[in-house]
Amino acid sequence: MSGSTTSAKVERLAIGAFDGIHLGHRALIDRADGVLIIEKGARLTPGKSRCRYVGKPCFFYPIEAIRELDAIQFLQKVRHDFPNLKGLVVGYDFAFGKDRRFNVDHLRHLFDGEVEVVDEVRVDGIPVHSRTIRELLASGAISQANRLLGRCYQIEGRHVPGQGIGSRELVPTINVAVKDYLIPKDGVYLTYTNQIPSLTFVGRRLTLDGSFTIETHLLAPPPANLDPVRICFLDYLRPNRKFATLAQLKAQIQEDIRQAKEFFDALGSPDSLHPPCRCR
Repeated sequence: MSGSTTSAKVERLAIGAFDGIHLGHRALIDRADGVLIIEKGARLTPGKSRCRYVGKPCFFYPIEAIRELDAIQFLQKVRHDFPNLKGLVVGYDFAFGKDRRFNVDHLRHLFDGEVEVVDEVRVDGIPVHSRTIRELLASGAISQANRLLGRCYQIEGRHVPGQGIGSRELVPTINVAVKDYLIPKDGVYLTYTNQIPSLTFVGRRLTLDGSFTIETHLLAPPPANLDPVRICFLDYLRPNRKFATLAQLKAQIQEDIRQAKEFFDALGSPDSLHPPCRCR
């Protein structure tokens, strides 16, 4: 764990995997002054990208470093790393120790400080869980996923060279190489790319070479430097499909652009979205 000087200032610590930093996670984070993230292969917010949404000191325990610790050993480690700790904040389904054999009742019994357990959070009657958000993204239900996240879903990658077909035959696009993030369902999306209104295509280029791509068309001039490329997904526009000719594909893209411009003109500001979309 890094940041030992900062950890000494933490008195109330939220603990969890926090993949997504969704509204359920926010309920814990808002009650703490530091966040301990159990790192075990997040796909909604990989690695330290989670710190972007927390607004408080973040600390990481790789799962490999604590996997074999029993409940007492785990709490001893937490006590050592956070010497001024007075309270823990966890979710109702929190489990810890080797093979996740210990629950919040064990935690209350073993920890010599306050333990606050936060109940399940629901939005529109739907329990807020990372697995639910993953399922919504996989089905293209971006708006609903965003409601559970409390923000717009975002992926990040590198700007990479494309084949040049878009610039020559269709419309110019930015090709993006993305690692680690969960990619939403194939299709065309209304997005912000580095805070610029955009259309983003995810999927196989069925009309061209069949290769998988993530590419975004900006609806305003790009900045000089686009790396890293951050794409925030606002809404699902249409599914991916194969066109008989390049001319038909181009006509559909022009229609997509028309609809996107109408959407963003009506929107006016990212703060008009529910939830507000701020690409960080």
